[in-house]
Amino acid sequence: MSVQTLKTTVNLAAEAKKLETLKPQERIQWAVDHWGDKVGLTSSFGAQSAVLLHMVTQVKPDIPVIVVDTGYLFEETYHFIDSLTERLNLNLKVFQNPVSTAFQEARYGKLWEKGVEGIEKYNQMNKVGPMRRALDELGLEASIAGIRRQQSSTREAAPVLAEQRGRFKVHPIVDWNDMDVGHYLTENDLPYHPLWNEGYVSIGDWHTSAKLTDGMSEEETRFYGLKRECGLHEDMDFVI
Repeated sequence: MSVQTLKTTVNLAAEAKKLETLKPQERIQWAVDHWGDKVGLTSSFGAQSAVLLHMVTQVKPDIPVIVVDTGYLFEETYHFIDSLTERLNLNLKVFQNPVSTAFQEARYGKLWEKGVEGIEKYNQMNKVGPMRRALDELGLEASIAGIRRQQSSTREAAPVLAEQRGRFKVHPIVDWNDMDVGHYLTENDLPYHPLWNEGYVSIGDWHTSAKLTDGMSEEETRFYGLKRECGLHEDMDFVI
């Protein structure tokens, strides 16, 4: 069901309000009921990603799971992807910039060392661009993502249901806190990312992810504290 079709057949304001009162599993079921094979799950395979990967595949085992490989993920992340893919039998779809990391560095240098402008260019090339191509090539009209309001100031107002660049996004655990996540992982015998125990709480590329130390907030552990978002969860609109 396209964005425009859903807008004309469903009272989105009412649906968005209802979704805020539901449990995460019910929100996932709502998304699957509305979009069927036109909905996918995006994952960074970060610190607590096993929660949503497990939760969503309990509802729709064959859902496409999109991961964007920048070429600069931690070695532990690649192993984590393989481990969870095997354990949960994930329908994994890997997308990346067709221009190699070596070619990019030859052309532009290390963009992540060139301030906010360089970081944003790098993210557009290696995260936002590949994600848009993934959604297009897989023919998806909606995606499910694991962002949470507690994670940063930039996510404090994130809704359960949002629109982004002509598609819908559903955030089933947006109102969960770290305790909720920890309980779910324990109850379902699921792992944190291997680097969690080393002090990493937000895990992206090795060159722009730092351990959480005294005096730092979680959002300051990414991109040298210059910005929090990589572009994948920006430019979202409430559907009210």
